[in-house]
Amino acid sequence: MDRWFSVSGLATGLIRPGDAIADRLIAAAPRPGGLVDGDCIVVAESAVATAEGRLVRLDGVKPTPVAHDLARRYTMDPRIVEIILQESDAVIGGMPGLLLCRAHGTLLPNAGVDASNAPPGCVVLLPANPGASAAGIRDAIRASAGVEVAVIVADSRPYPMRSGCAGIALGCAGMAAIRHGRAVADCIASTAELVMGEADEGIPAAIVRWWKP
Repeated sequence: MDRWFSVSGLATGLIRPGDAIADRLIAAAPRPGGLVDGDCIVVAESAVATAEGRLVRLDGVKPTPVAHDLARRYTMDPRIVEIILQESDAVIGGMPGLLLCRAHGTLLPNAGVDASNAPPGCVVLLPANPGASAAGIRDAIRASAGVEVAVIVADSRPYPMRSGCAGIALGCAGMAAIRHGRAVADCIASTAELVMGEADEGIPAAIVRWWKP
């Protein structure tokens, strides 16, 4: 039997602090039909974090001497380095423009602090609890649209000794993250990244349909 699935970007427009992200996803779903039972909605962590107000204004950050030293060493804004230090358990190393950190139970470039998808003069942090964020979006979609979907909060990461980035799941709800030994949530997140755009493109999410293995 043939197996196939479809992936469609959701053009929600720019997500701002306080936005009801589930409502934006429902409104952006393709018509006719909109969201349907069994869809998997992949949402960029930067959009989720922005809606949750996980923004830090750089003009209020006072870098420590440690932040200034690392900023000189790795050619970075010392204010961003200070925020990275606050979000990290430890800094393992780095390269120009990037610190490799131990944070949130894993190794993370810049501890997940993102300037590229943030409003001017700000950085966006990771969602405080990506799994809870995914569950909240799923519950809100069920309440508003009456459909049962899975939700993945996704990010993109580089891999050692490889060029470029690929998607990973930071948290999910309504699905098993691992099935038959396969990292299903990570695979779906990476697939969805192909149609999702940066913040200024206004496509921070995707529908993956007929995805179940």
